[in-house]
Amino acid sequence: MNQKQTIELMKQRVFEANLSLKKMGLIKLTWGNVSEINRDLGVVVIKPSGVPYDVMTPEQMVVTDLEGNLVEKKGWKPSSDLPTHLVLYQKFEAIGGVVHTHSTNAVMWAQAGRDIPVYGTTHADTFYGSVPCTRMLTESEITSCYEQETGKVIVESFVKDGLDYQAIPAVIVQGHGIFSWGDTPEKAVENSVILEEVAKMALGTEQLKKQVEPVPNYLLDKHYYRKHGKKAYYGQN
Repeated sequence: MNQKQTIELMKQRVFEANLSLKKMGLIKLTWGNVSEINRDLGVVVIKPSGVPYDVMTPEQMVVTDLEGNLVEKKGWKPSSDLPTHLVLYQKFEAIGGVVHTHSTNAVMWAQAGRDIPVYGTTHADTFYGSVPCTRMLTESEITSCYEQETGKVIVESFVKDGLDYQAIPAVIVQGHGIFSWGDTPEKAVENSVILEEVAKMALGTEQLKKQVEPVPNYLLDKHYYRKHGKKAYYGQN
């Protein structure tokens, strides 16, 4: 398969992944985006900025290099969140796709500036610990290179707390929204779906009982590692 064919397939995958955000109820209007990276080719494909999902086509997916420069000169501007995606690809070297949404329940936690604790096994199946909420960006960070600084504050949150970005494949950006990632764009979308569900469950749990303790580590370990790692046994071989 040549480079052009590879990029065309990337466009189709990114297009379908973006549509799945709407299908899954994670976005309204144009409040979200999905991207994919090919590290061998040094390219990223991402949704065009502000194009409604109902009229979007695979051909409109925007191809850039790893610095954000357009590879194809077709007149379509990439999503304004591209610089955030690029920082994540640069720092989280094992990921192949990134998703950004403003899904309702997860954004409630972002606006509250709170991590999402592990209150149950639904959470533990995918996220090995609380999903972190970043600090608020400073005024200078927002007025200088906002989207790039958003990526940097996400990375900062994982580095300062020694978190594994593969074991916790999502983050809440305080006052903003969520980013998730995975080996593929499809997996990144799946992680954003799960995040929205656990955000909703955690919110309801705290409404039912004000003082809630996270699940014990032995239950977290059991549910996470039965799906992940060398000894995973969930699903088919």
